[in-house]
Amino acid sequence: MKKKLISTLLCVSMVATMLVGCGGNDEAADDGNAGTETEAEEGDDTEAEEGDDTEAADDGGSASAEGGKVCYLNFKPESDDIWQQIAAEYTEATGTEVKVVTAASGQYEATLTSEIVKEDAPTLFQVNGPIGYQNWKDYCMDLKDTDFYSWLLDKSLAIEGEDGGVYGIPYVVEGYGIIYNQAIMDKYFATEGAKAASMEEINNFAKLKEVVEDMTAKKAELEIDGVFASTSLLPGEDWRWQTHLVNLPVYYELKDSNATDLAELEFKYAENYKNVFDLYINNSCSEPGTLTTMDVTSSMAEFALGQVAMVQNGNWGWSQINGVDGNTVAEGDVKFLPIYTGVTGEENQGLCVGTENFFCVNSKASEADQAATVAFLEWLYSSPEGKAHVTNDLGFIAPFNTFEDSDKPTDPLAQEVLRYMEDSSKTSVSWNFTIFPSQAFKDDFGFALGDYCNGSKTWEEVVETVKTRWAEEKAATATAE
Repeated sequence: MKKKLISTLLCVSMVATMLVGCGGNDEAADDGNAGTETEAEEGDDTEAEEGDDTEAADDGGSASAEGGKVCYLNFKPESDDIWQQIAAEYTEATGTEVKVVTAASGQYEATLTSEIVKEDAPTLFQVNGPIGYQNWKDYCMDLKDTDFYSWLLDKSLAIEGEDGGVYGIPYVVEGYGIIYNQAIMDKYFATEGAKAASMEEINNFAKLKEVVEDMTAKKAELEIDGVFASTSLLPGEDWRWQTHLVNLPVYYELKDSNATDLAELEFKYAENYKNVFDLYINNSCSEPGTLTTMDVTSSMAEFALGQVAMVQNGNWGWSQINGVDGNTVAEGDVKFLPIYTGVTGEENQGLCVGTENFFCVNSKASEADQAATVAFLEWLYSSPEGKAHVTNDLGFIAPFNTFEDSDKPTDPLAQEVLRYMEDSSKTSVSWNFTIFPSQAFKDDFGFALGDYCNGSKTWEEVVETVKTRWAEEKAATATAE
């Protein structure tokens, strides 16, 4: 099965991506969008010997990094410039060569498949969770004895192998929910007959729906085109709905079953999903039938330009808000609200917080390259210079004890994630899309949602698509293993 997967993805890679590998020139593909939908993973359990540290690392690492080099295969095109800057700075400071190559949008797994078999393969890459790790577990080094792992605040977040080794370490935690513009909300609260007087009153779906529908009726008075930004359903741009939003019903179903995975999804909270999805599409600045042409960037621009009051996205969306020409939203007005769907007890629900970004070190690389790669990571997440890049440039909320309060991000959405995480009265919704069976499942769900918005599918047909494709893809994965 592994050989078949490699062969297939190699063909896709040669057609779909133009990327120079770690042994080539510095040019890298740089097309794409933000998000967390790329599925790339790998793994193995080759251990590196213990040895000297480098001037880049505080203490940790495995074998001597002397003479080693680092090549990172980055999966977020929008952060390529930042990674290039980090690599150049580290190389100048330490003499260790660090190269960053970036996969084109949506092509990370195909690119990794192509690059990993080369002589100058990436020494550092990433996987999106335990399921993806299974696809690539012949290439991941055991990181259990590194300082990098020892600094992890919640070690249960790491990807462990059956042998107890640690093969993937999360390098960022993120949160998502409903982003809202406080200034527009305050304007609404001041209207006659407003259904709430403050955001504190909006702590369940019933109240959210009441407020949103009243805002739609008053959108001329509020000078907005709609309450919600466009629900982007263009293929490849629909990850907010076929992954992030559906995470909530999956989370509650797992919770009810006291399970960590499901061979079959009952989709027992399908109506709760429909509650909020319908609220989005029926109170938007765009008509439901046009949503299959919408992308995320346009959706975020609608919010940034003050055309709408709310948009579902994560803290990574701040750069898309702040970077829009003509942005009218003040930084202090950008806030988060949990995604309420009508589940009992949701008044105590927080944001959806988690990660699907795990660093892995190539176990097939030389011991010197492995040690150099670990040293680079430990510099990045422990030195003042590295931590400044992590927080201020990459915008990460780092899950390591090496970060003090002064090292934490200052952008408004990251601050909101931290606020919710630190509120003991709120329970974060964990990220469970690492157990989703495949990208094909998510794509088919997205197509079904588009058909629903266009009126060519009933909601019952969407539900059946979700349940059927989940079971089929889970069964196919089990057979392949």
